[in-house]
Amino acid sequence: MNDIAGNGVDFTASINSQEWHVAWYPPPDPPPGTPHGAEAVCVTGDRIVAVSKDGQRWGLPAGRPERHEHWVDTMRREICEEACAEVLDCRLLGFSRGVCVRGPQEGLVLVRSMWRAEVRLAPWDPRFEMAHRRLLPAEKTFQSLTIPDGLGPFYRRLFVEASISRPDIHDL
Repeated sequence: MNDIAGNGVDFTASINSQEWHVAWYPPPDPPPGTPHGAEAVCVTGDRIVAVSKDGQRWGLPAGRPERHEHWVDTMRREICEEACAEVLDCRLLGFSRGVCVRGPQEGLVLVRSMWRAEVRLAPWDPRFEMAHRRLLPAEKTFQSLTIPDGLGPFYRRLFVEASISRPDIHDL
């Protein structure tokens, strides 16, 4: 197994009981596929924002685009909706490209933009699907996220690109 995803190198992941081939692509241009939104490592001071629907499985703010929405606008809106936070500054880190190779969505090709966002937290007032928010020390974030089987190399790459390179990202 590769420890960190390489540019354009597919690896297999199990997502929602389907098999996907996932690859990392550097900016600025997205690879071919259907735009599938944005995901961000949200930094506030020395902490990373994690969100959860159930308080058990934690992830990064992410979501799908609305009609005619640009990558950056999707990222900003999803951070506001899911993390109750305002983006102060952001940097496009790359893109994920997933091809479903087994399951009901076989043949589907989805592309998601990946970001680092400096954020200012607003009072916690969840109105969308996320019911919980917590701030994690950077060195504990990777091990605290619920990462689908096979996506460890992808998230290691995301954290390295976001300059959240800590020893714990190599432990999984």
